[in-house]
Amino acid sequence: MTVVALFGAGGKMGMRLGRNLMKTDFQVRHVEVSDAGKALLKKEHGVEAVAQAEAIDGADVVILAVPDTVIGKLAESLVPTLASGTMVVVLDAAAPYAGYLPEREDITYFVTHPCHPPIFNDESTPEGRKDHFGGDYAKQGVVNALMQGPEEHYDLGDKVARAIYAPVANTYRCTVEQMAFLEPGLSETVCASLLVVMRQAMDEVIKTGVSKECARDFLLGHMNILAAVIFEERQGVFSDACNKAIEFGIPTLMKDDWKKVFEKEEILASVKRIT
Repeated sequence: MTVVALFGAGGKMGMRLGRNLMKTDFQVRHVEVSDAGKALLKKEHGVEAVAQAEAIDGADVVILAVPDTVIGKLAESLVPTLASGTMVVVLDAAAPYAGYLPEREDITYFVTHPCHPPIFNDESTPEGRKDHFGGDYAKQGVVNALMQGPEEHYDLGDKVARAIYAPVANTYRCTVEQMAFLEPGLSETVCASLLVVMRQAMDEVIKTGVSKECARDFLLGHMNILAAVIFEERQGVFSDACNKAIEFGIPTLMKDDWKKVFEKEEILASVKRIT
């Protein structure tokens, strides 16, 4: 049986991962330092937190379900104590890409991160349609990177990823650098920023006297059909008026050099800011 030590088990993410891991054939050891987290583990999962030394003794996999800002500090003290061949799973590419994982050639570093359920999906239940985050009812994709370690460890890392993020539709193999381009580059620097701007634009329209309900329905409805065409979910073309608005809107809203956010130096700088 594969033994998994889950660090940060009583935190928001750790609780989600722990719940899914307990549905599998993995033997899970929960590590939590806060009293509140320990109490939550007992209340929600019916398990007791164990000490770090006990958790890693004979563990095949160690999952770091802790914030990016503390991964470096935790890894610095934890990694030297791990047995040779242990797999360390990190849930975001930021800390690994920024160089915060200690050098040690005889262990495996595996990075995995969820895509989250897509806007366009085939969820047939109310619970699935409302599971926007994933890990409960809606299927999602997962991105994996075998940062270092033997090639045969990829399958184990993929199995862990499919367990903690279940239900999973697909997994995609990337490098750690490619994962950094996906997040924070694509998902946060670009997508999240533009969505915040769209919300701010909706608020500007509301100031003219349009009700919030009307503006929200109008915006989200147009997001739905426009995104379906742009991302080739369905065949379609925009009207001449829409194309002219786009031609005017992009240079008005975006700097000419906005794509520099995907230059390696900027991606690294963004990751450093996060961690």
